[in-house]
Amino acid sequence: MKKTIRIGTRDSELALWQAHTVQNKLNTLGYSTEIIAVKSTGDLILDKPLYELGITGIFTKTLDVAMLKGEIDIAVHSMKDVPTSLPKGIVQAAVLERANTLDILVHKGNLNFLDTEGIIATGSLRRKAQWLHKYPTHIVEDLRGNVNTRMQKLHDHSWNGAIFAAAGLERINLKPETFINLDWMIPAPAQGAMVVVAMEEDTFAREALQHLNHKETEICTTIERNFLKTLEGGCTAPIGALATIEKDSISFEGVLFSLDGKEKHHIKKSCNFVDYKSFGGNCAQTILEQGGAVLMQQLRSQLKVK
Repeated sequence: MKKTIRIGTRDSELALWQAHTVQNKLNTLGYSTEIIAVKSTGDLILDKPLYELGITGIFTKTLDVAMLKGEIDIAVHSMKDVPTSLPKGIVQAAVLERANTLDILVHKGNLNFLDTEGIIATGSLRRKAQWLHKYPTHIVEDLRGNVNTRMQKLHDHSWNGAIFAAAGLERINLKPETFINLDWMIPAPAQGAMVVVAMEEDTFAREALQHLNHKETEICTTIERNFLKTLEGGCTAPIGALATIEKDSISFEGVLFSLDGKEKHHIKKSCNFVDYKSFGGNCAQTILEQGGAVLMQQLRSQLKVK
């Protein structure tokens, strides 16, 4: 008899949308499913910057524990929130087809502030560093919470705008008309992608999820996450990476910034499909050898990462 696959998720509107997307796909394939929502530490503590809560896994840890305790069978995550090293016994089982990778600026009123002085909000060190690199006279305020909470905070404050991932707002129809695409900003590794993890020994769930895996997205996110892992930067470090498939090759662009955005290490290269598994790590190694290693040491000190 087929068992019911228990799908673990955070309880935000976006997280539940993602979980229901996976549920619908599994149900279409004939699998029985149940959604179990839990609140993560990252959702509960909104008065501290992310990096002060621990550099990695703040949104995934609660679901990891639930899976290891046997309370859920699989967990659905925004892939950019997932640490590059999964807990022992938990494996990546499927990466769904990627959505929009762009960051966007949701703004209030006109955009004249871009040429003068402005106040922008984001909880991401990557977005903050890239914004300050381009707009050094601006102030960047910390902004925490799920997308609904952040949108409300933008409305309540006198900020000129706030930065969001386009994919999250599009998925729950929250994207307003007052936005601009930040096509110059390199997204977080795996931004726009959803990942489903399962227990390594759970062959039933893993076989079910294999039907949901999108190979091109898996390849691109593998490159980006290997770039991140080799730099030894957590999800909150100022690191951006984007791989895109173009016919018979893969293009990649990666960046590492100082917290104030003044120092930038950048790489842009292509590779073939045979070498993709080592490509992201090799690109990161190039950055480390060209001054990135010193910056990473400074970042670890500044972010109090051992």
